[in-house]
Amino acid sequence: MCAIVAGAGVDLEYEERGTGAGVLLVHDMAGDAAAMLDAVPGVEATARLIAYSRRGYAGSGAPEPYAGTTVQEQAEDAAAVLRSLAPGGAILAGAGFGALIALDLLLRYPSLAPAAVLCDTPLLALVPDAARALADQREELEEAVRQGGPEAGVARWLDGRADSGRIERAQRSAGAFFADYAGLASWPVTRRELRALGAPVVVLTGPATPPHVLAASDALAALLPAATRRADGDLAGAVGELLARA
Repeated sequence: MCAIVAGAGVDLEYEERGTGAGVLLVHDMAGDAAAMLDAVPGVEATARLIAYSRRGYAGSGAPEPYAGTTVQEQAEDAAAVLRSLAPGGAILAGAGFGALIALDLLLRYPSLAPAAVLCDTPLLALVPDAARALADQREELEEAVRQGGPEAGVARWLDGRADSGRIERAQRSAGAFFADYAGLASWPVTRRELRALGAPVVVLTGPATPPHVLAASDALAALLPAATRRADGDLAGAVGELLARA
């Protein structure tokens, strides 16, 4: 059953499952709490899962107008959720944009975020060759929006990566998707900061990870001193790995 928790100035919808060590699930662009819970089947048997829908998604609020966000703004929401629901801290599991949010939490709020799984992390500042892929992606989104509006852009982004139910939910939150898209490159992290991050981290990719995100994940894993690299796409297994170490 969904409930509401205060974020950093907005109300956020969340759901809890299971008992035990806390795990905060942070979803990607065009996602929601339900999508993240679906991605970690069985983990609630050994952990307390906290999945929230980020601002503008599902039943979560957003400021008006809401045309853009930043990684730091999103991390403040996540930190507020943790202070309310898991003040002693929780393992983070972030996907896509959510992985950037998890990284920011690891750096700025280590007492709330002792470890994390970072899935398909789009830290593309680490990949100089990503510019062409990003330009192509932007052209595809712009063409979809011209032909069918913002909802068509969301469907294009999720094409081949989500079932019809998730696509329909994401289309209802198209404004939040484009706010996220505007904030993808908003995080001014440095390599020095990443090299100093000593928290245990699993850097995760899968068979469907785009090449530029795969390259970014490889570069990130090489910088983080306590990183484990997995390429099996098993988010539940990666979370279980960190729970076993805790």
